[in-house]
Amino acid sequence: MKGLLPFYRGLCTLSNRQARRKAGIVGSRCGFCGTQSNSKGPYYATMQSQALSLPQPSFGLLFDIDGVLVRGRMPIPAAKKSFEKLVDSQGQFVVPVVFVTNAGNCLRQTKADQLSHILGVPITQDQVIMSHSPLRMFKKFHDKCVLVSGQGPVLEIAKNVGFKNVVSIDMLRESFPLLDMVDHNRRPKLPSNPLGNLPKVEAVILFGEPIRWETNLQLIIDLLLTNGNLSSIHKTQKMSHLPLLACNMDLMWMAEAHSPRFGHGTFLVCLENIYKKITGQDLKYDALMGKPSELTYHFAEYLIRSQAMQMQWKHPVTSLYAIGDNLMTDIYGANLYNRYLEERVARTNPKAIAKMVTATGSATTVPQEEEIDNMWESELALPAATSCKSVLVCTGVYNPNAEVPSDASHCIKETVFHGHRDFRFDPALVEPGHIVQDVAEAVDLIFEQEKFVPQ
Repeated sequence: MKGLLPFYRGLCTLSNRQARRKAGIVGSRCGFCGTQSNSKGPYYATMQSQALSLPQPSFGLLFDIDGVLVRGRMPIPAAKKSFEKLVDSQGQFVVPVVFVTNAGNCLRQTKADQLSHILGVPITQDQVIMSHSPLRMFKKFHDKCVLVSGQGPVLEIAKNVGFKNVVSIDMLRESFPLLDMVDHNRRPKLPSNPLGNLPKVEAVILFGEPIRWETNLQLIIDLLLTNGNLSSIHKTQKMSHLPLLACNMDLMWMAEAHSPRFGHGTFLVCLENIYKKITGQDLKYDALMGKPSELTYHFAEYLIRSQAMQMQWKHPVTSLYAIGDNLMTDIYGANLYNRYLEERVARTNPKAIAKMVTATGSATTVPQEEEIDNMWESELALPAATSCKSVLVCTGVYNPNAEVPSDASHCIKETVFHGHRDFRFDPALVEPGHIVQDVAEAVDLIFEQEKFVPQ
C-alpha cells in the first residue's frame, strides 16, 4: 500500500492500555445547556412515522466535510452519489448521520443549509458539529467577559453557544488604538488615548484562524500578559494567564488548491511559540476542542443517539464509523475515541479485565474509574456506542502517492507529527481501519461491513 501508512505500520505500536488521553479533556468540568433545535417541525414528525417501517441499523456515520464532501466551495463528485444511498424515496435518512467539521466560522444552521444545497438532502443543525459546538458545555465561562478570535460572525456564534458578555478583536482595537502597530497604514494618524470603555476580559476563546494574524496575535498576547487589563504593562514573570479555550487544531486543511492550506492549528503554533519566547513558559489551554479531541466525538455520539431516539428505534447504535481525509485529526480522533470506548467496556466487563491482567501480569494497567471521571459523561449521559471505526478517503489532505521512508525504524525519531502540541504521537492512532478512494466507496464499504440493505 502506498503512502504514509506502511511507515506507521513499521513503527513500534504503543500499548493502548498505557496510553493516557491528554488534551480535549482538560477544562471539561462544566455544565451543558442543551443542543436541541426548537425547529423540529413536520420533518421530524415524518421521520418518526416512517422510521418503524425501515430496517433499523445499529451503526451511525460521522462525516468530515472539507476534503470528504467538498474542496473549498466545490463539491466532490462522489458526495452526492453517496448520500443518495443514505436517504429513502422521501428524503429521510435511513442511518443516523452527523457532520463533524473543524470549521468554526459560521453557525450550525448556516452549515446545515450549505450541506443541504450541496448534497440535495435536508440537513438540520442537530446533525452538524462545528469545532465550537462543545463550548455549549462550558457553562462556567458563559457569564464571564470573553474575547473571541476568528472570522465570520464571531459575536453571534459566541452568543449562540451560550456566552453572554463577548468582546471581539475589532472592539479591542477601537478601544486601544495604539496596540495594533504592525501595519503602518492602520496606525492612528494622530496621538490618541485608550478609550478604556470595555470591561476587563476574563477568558479568551479561539474559534478559528483570523484574517489579520498579526493583529490577533498581538492583542491576545497583550491580554495574556496583562491578565486582561490592557491599560497595564506586560508582566512576563512566572504567573498563570487568563483561561484559554481553543477550537480547531488542524495544522492544514484541503481547499481547491493542489496542496493543503494553513489552518487554525498553524495560528496556534504561532501563538504558543510567541508566548514561550517572551515568557519562557508554555502556553496553557483550559480546553482544546474540535477533532481529534475526545470531547468532540462524545458530543457527536450524543447527537447520533438523539437521532435514534427521535426515530423511535428500539435497538441502540453501538458502532460509529468516522469518515475523514486527515490522518492527524480525523483518523487520530476516531481511533482515540475508540480507545476510550474500549476502555469503558473493559472497566465494566469482568472477563475483559481478567484478560488484561493476564496479558500484562498486573492490575495497574487496567483503566480505573477515577481516570476518566469526566463531567461530560454525566452531562451527555454515557455513550451507547462501543466502537468507533475510522475510514480514510483519498480526496483531501491524505496523499496516497507520498514517498515512504526506506528505513522506518531509523526514521522513527524524525517523524513529522502534524497534530497539536498537547497530543502525543502514537502510530496506532493514525492507522485507519480502512482506506478507500472516496466517500461513495466508504459508504458502500460500511454497508457491506454491517450487512445493511436499505429499503
